[in-house]
Amino acid sequence: MSISTLRRSARETVSGLPPGFWWLWLSTLVNRTGAFVLTFLSLYLTLELGHSAWFAGLVVALHGLGGVAGSPLGGVLTDRWGRRPTMVTMHLAGAACAAALAVVTSAWGIAVVVLLMGVAMQAVRPPINATIADMVPAHDVRRAYALNYWALNLGFAVAAIGGGAAAFLGYRTLFVVDAAATVLCAVIVFLRLPETRPERQPREEGNSAAEEKVSTLTVLRDAPFRTLVLLNLLVCLVFTAPWIGLPLTMADQGLSPSSYGVVIAVNGVVIVGFQLLVNKLTDKRSPVLLLALSSLLFGLGTGATALAGSSVAFAATVVVWTVGEMIHVPTNAAATARLAPEHARGRYQGVMGISWSVAGFVAPILAGAIVDGPGPGVLWAATAVIGVLAAAGYATRLRKALAEDTEEAGEVGEAGKTGEAGETKAVVPAPAPIPVPGPLASPAPAPVVVKGGDAEDSPVGT
Repeated sequence: MSISTLRRSARETVSGLPPGFWWLWLSTLVNRTGAFVLTFLSLYLTLELGHSAWFAGLVVALHGLGGVAGSPLGGVLTDRWGRRPTMVTMHLAGAACAAALAVVTSAWGIAVVVLLMGVAMQAVRPPINATIADMVPAHDVRRAYALNYWALNLGFAVAAIGGGAAAFLGYRTLFVVDAAATVLCAVIVFLRLPETRPERQPREEGNSAAEEKVSTLTVLRDAPFRTLVLLNLLVCLVFTAPWIGLPLTMADQGLSPSSYGVVIAVNGVVIVGFQLLVNKLTDKRSPVLLLALSSLLFGLGTGATALAGSSVAFAATVVVWTVGEMIHVPTNAAATARLAPEHARGRYQGVMGISWSVAGFVAPILAGAIVDGPGPGVLWAATAVIGVLAAAGYATRLRKALAEDTEEAGEVGEAGKTGEAGETKAVVPAPAPIPVPGPLASPAPAPVVVKGGDAEDSPVGT
């Protein structure tokens, strides 16, 4: 592939999107460039405050637990209050939490602040993703999610490098910088991003009543979407496991923490370098095929970790599941966009975000327990099996619901929901939560650096 071809592909990837999207993209980049808290939180807790690795892992898990509450909260506020006010409020709340960590030193105080930070960080996802779906044409939604995810990881890469170089200033200084970057993000949203929540259209009385009664429980009754959420939870468990299990496995084989830092950095390098190319190659492909393929790549990459015996081999496994990550995140977002009615975009996003938050809380605990108990081999065998099961679930349970033939792709509006996960439901394209990917891990003595939150997280800074 020639340089001119690559340039042409890059132009096609970034062209045709509205200016408002790029202001949102810039806010994401600014936010993540200053995302130092979760990147260096484990080091701060263990090296500076003298807490145990177990406590550091618990605090990181509390961040995921906060997201379980924050995701549906953000979804409801997005639909009722609006996209921009929810974004600004939650960004400022996250900034306040980051600043508080610079002065709070007690164990319980830190735990509470990180829990609240998890709430704020996950609550901001639904309005971000709703705004993307509001302003971006339906046929470009997957591309827009991929670009925003690319900005997120680009920012994390800068944060990991810059934070490591600036560590001599002290961890508290980094937390203050994180707070300042998040405030700047809120300012960009407030000044440059218009409110995009669709106005309520005049409808028949029955339809209007149905819209007003939409709740999280109503969303969970949507069989195809419920299936998508459950399958995404399985994938998130596999995706989150390496951020705890990988450093433990490498340490068990006598490799140093610095080796782990280099290996896990491959994740961010691959995403920053190849996300646009992967998006170009997967554009217009069947979402069911892509979701199944990404699940298999997650299972293959994590499962192969049990066979790795050197830093190079471990890095190769990271490359495999990172490709799965690059395929899965925007495709899952677009799939949720396809299933979510316009008037309930925020709530659908909030429910999808719960799957990432639950995985961010459960996976670190389970991974650590399995490694300490049966051993790393059992952990990686389990992730491989879960990845295969998720792939089978996508292929058999969502083929009809996510069909993208020409006729169906052109349908706009709400259709009747079905009771079976495999039945078709044509709806207005809408957004899905972008996981909270976690920070690029730096060399650390405590194996508790995670990527999640946007698991989150993806797969983290606010």
